[in-house]
Amino acid sequence: MGIFDKILGKKGPEQEIRTYQDFWNWFQTKEKDFYEIVKNRESERIEKDFFDVISPKLRQLNDHFYFLTGMYDDATAELIITVDGDVRNIVFAEELIKEAPQLEHWLFTALKPAKSIENAAIQMNGYEFTKDNIFFYSNESEEYPDEIDLTFVYEGLNEENKGQITSGICVFLDHFLGELHFTVQIDTFNIIGKEQAEKELVPIGKLNDFLQWREREFTEKYKNVRDAEEEGQFSVLRAELNNGRPLIACIDLALMKYNAKASYPWISELKVHYNGDNNDGLPEQDDFEKLNQIEDLAIEALKREDGHLYIGRETADNLKESYFASKDFRQPSKVLKKIIKDHPDYKIELKIYKDKYWQRFRYYNNVN
Repeated sequence: MGIFDKILGKKGPEQEIRTYQDFWNWFQTKEKDFYEIVKNRESERIEKDFFDVISPKLRQLNDHFYFLTGMYDDATAELIITVDGDVRNIVFAEELIKEAPQLEHWLFTALKPAKSIENAAIQMNGYEFTKDNIFFYSNESEEYPDEIDLTFVYEGLNEENKGQITSGICVFLDHFLGELHFTVQIDTFNIIGKEQAEKELVPIGKLNDFLQWREREFTEKYKNVRDAEEEGQFSVLRAELNNGRPLIACIDLALMKYNAKASYPWISELKVHYNGDNNDGLPEQDDFEKLNQIEDLAIEALKREDGHLYIGRETADNLKESYFASKDFRQPSKVLKKIIKDHPDYKIELKIYKDKYWQRFRYYNNVN
């Protein structure tokens, strides 16, 4: 694909785009004009007559939809729907593209695709990022053997340019691995200068092979592992925050002893804010009942037999957090987003992240 132009979303007037099909029906009424605009590569028209037109329509569906466009080949324009690596919204981009029509001069793609190592090269902030100046090595841990912890090495990195180099390498990896794989395959990484390297440097071109090998190892290791199927054994625990307010936790302590936590690597945190100032930060009775109803909806939808575990909850300081571990992130994204949408009376936040060893809950490993 040629040079892409990226729109980060601009507010537009209210439109009646409520479903994926609504969007594609609208797109088909303008696709011929859009194709000519992209094909002719007129930057002013692309901005005014394509970006400014399509952006508000996409944002009717999802505030976190962005897009790229350019010519895929001489006769085909490509529209890529991206979520900038936001795990919570990957499934929605995939769903939108799944419903895309077949159009003669268009290719529709969910998430930024991987490029060859030669085509992944970029220039940013006066620096070049190529297969020749980026290296990596793996950091192994006896305590967390399944973690993919990488160090990326760039010659010339220093304290003054670290932010610019970090941004450039992230964009390079996004291009080289593709948005999905860069987001989900690497658990943690850091970026250093060449003089700080502590291991033999591996050319960045070998990163894909390394990640695929680790994925095969992981899949084989947990292929026949026993799923966590026991009934929950929840314990109520009480602690005190630094501000003196109480914290009440209800955690499945038996689950903390499960020896294959890495097979449920995706942690979802549903955070519901409430007014508890008159009750030392704990919910009043009316809120207490409503908060339980919200949590029950999530527990009912994210079932063990479908690859989800309810870990428990913490309630303190005007905030109730419910925790789930899952084998994949897509269903929690859909279920929990719908719950947020259906309960506008509360401020509700959602975090989804990979934590193969449930380090977020390590405190509870030592509770009897």
